[in-house]
Amino acid sequence: MDNKELKSEVHNYWNKQTCGTQFTKKEKYTKEFFEEIEADRYSKEPEIIEFADFKSGNGKKVLEVGVGAATDFLQWAKNGAILYGIDLTPEAVAYAEHRLKLYNLSAIEIKVSDAENLPFEDNFFDIVYSWGVIHHSPDTPKALSEIIRVLKPGGKAKIMVYNRKSALAYIFWIKHAGLKLKWNLSVADILWNKMESFGTKGYTTDEALELLKGKNVDTIKIATTITFYDKLKRFNIFMQLFAKLVLLLMDSKKAGWFLTIEFNKK
Repeated sequence: MDNKELKSEVHNYWNKQTCGTQFTKKEKYTKEFFEEIEADRYSKEPEIIEFADFKSGNGKKVLEVGVGAATDFLQWAKNGAILYGIDLTPEAVAYAEHRLKLYNLSAIEIKVSDAENLPFEDNFFDIVYSWGVIHHSPDTPKALSEIIRVLKPGGKAKIMVYNRKSALAYIFWIKHAGLKLKWNLSVADILWNKMESFGTKGYTTDEALELLKGKNVDTIKIATTITFYDKLKRFNIFMQLFAKLVLLLMDSKKAGWFLTIEFNKK
């Protein structure tokens, strides 16, 4: 499957159901619909609030790459960002437009676009933010290069990708490969074929650093966060105890599903 075909697969998956919208049965586009999505997101992923630091966007040009159901996008708008957003799917763009309108907020531009080909000029944004998106892009290194390109010198990128050496990734391998005696399959294989849209990737901290090697960036901070998902909080007590055992066997500083990357453009 080439890049174009894979991108089409990713588009179709997320356009069918934008991330987070599966957790509510409220009427689409209503305030209740969006608020239930928001409550679910930040209860499961409270790490977002501190990492994004939405108030830091006040008065600054902010781009969100992959707006999804626009929960984080709304926070940037509420905090006074000069806001731009893109998503691969028209479904997500529609969510963002409806969501801002409900709160009498606005963005400069929200459009369907591709993380690998950002439709903005060089050195344009103060902040580029992307939470759990570019690991779905067929050419993640290109998406990262595009983020760097559109940042102003001194501008900051805030990115989350999945950690291939996390507790969740290993548990996922046990479920889809180990228990099925498919021991020839790697964790990368399982993430690619079974985690959300086809072609999903996970990175290690060393690989994240390698992606930035030779790029025009500095002040690099890479960390992992043990999450709701690593702890199998969605499952019964026995599964949660199993997750605790897996976590006990791992280095807690490297075991988290969320791998966060921050840097400044030189």
